[in-house]
Amino acid sequence: MGTELVRLEGLSRRFGALRALDDLTLSIEEGEWVAVTGPSGSGKTTLLNILSGLDRPSEGCVRVGGVDLAGLSARELSRYRQRTVGLVFQQFHLIPYLTALENVMLAQYVHSMTDRGEAEEALRRVGLGERLSHLPSQLSGGEQQRVCLARALINQPPLILADEPTGNLDAVNEAVVMSLLGDLHQRGHTLVLVTHDPTIASRAGREIRLEHGRLASAGAGTVELQSVLVDLWRRIEEDGEGVSVARRGVADLLAEGLLTYVDGRIAFTEAGRERSAAVVRRVRLAEVLLERTLHSAEECGGPMPVAAGFEDQVCAFLDHPAECPHGRPIPPGGSCCAVPEMTQLALGIAR
Repeated sequence: MGTELVRLEGLSRRFGALRALDDLTLSIEEGEWVAVTGPSGSGKTTLLNILSGLDRPSEGCVRVGGVDLAGLSARELSRYRQRTVGLVFQQFHLIPYLTALENVMLAQYVHSMTDRGEAEEALRRVGLGERLSHLPSQLSGGEQQRVCLARALINQPPLILADEPTGNLDAVNEAVVMSLLGDLHQRGHTLVLVTHDPTIASRAGREIRLEHGRLASAGAGTVELQSVLVDLWRRIEEDGEGVSVARRGVADLLAEGLLTYVDGRIAFTEAGRERSAAVVRRVRLAEVLLERTLHSAEECGGPMPVAAGFEDQVCAFLDHPAECPHGRPIPPGGSCCAVPEMTQLALGIAR
């Protein structure tokens, strides 16, 4: 078990006769990525508002980093938001008459003091080094959301709260923003992300589903499985390595029928090969997208994959790349990258 960062006990929030949250109890550890899902009106945004100190519970206890938020004054809550929380919304909430750089520096000013060099570096990290002096109206939706990410992170808050951060973005910008959020998680930030999209939720390490303000279910995400499939694809399909049954995830994939034994060696079944190729394609398209848009040189297989269902759009946007930035082939898929059978054989897709 890790160190607990967030603890809710018997949390309720009433608006008149309506209970937006109803006796909610849960904990979130430091460094976790939690997706909060559920139908409209289930209490998702109310939960984020209480965690951020923008709202107060009607009943129950909310502790973040050991601090009981219910006992803080308005001034102390403001200080808590400045030091502990980074907020990312579906609506960008940028000051329209301030440049991208000034919007980020404003967050510094509210926290303590401004540092122009630090703000410029934060924008460079999200791929906006050439857009520092642009007003929000001169930026695309995806670029505005990246300014919001830079602003949320400029003071290095341990807790990132994101409310439908890709709701207003197209598939390409969604992939970029989700990759940035994945990178923040890998750097140790705790991430709580509200979403209605199951493909977005699947990237989290844990999903919390709310229904009528109550905890409906909690389950493991698929990030771990995706990582295993990408690793096994590289070893089995591309490098021809032998894989031990004791290797991470292999026993579970054998039980699922995605792996089998062929001539005494572990190999993909047809279903396993198809599923793995799809994941590898989405991961390597994400690598190309990051390299071209953010000039990011992440390790091979490192980025969060492009969302399932949007890979053909991203592939077309990138003009159908054949390789990831590390020289590994990108498996073709669907009608987007229809290739002759001999090419598929060369890529290790067909058998």
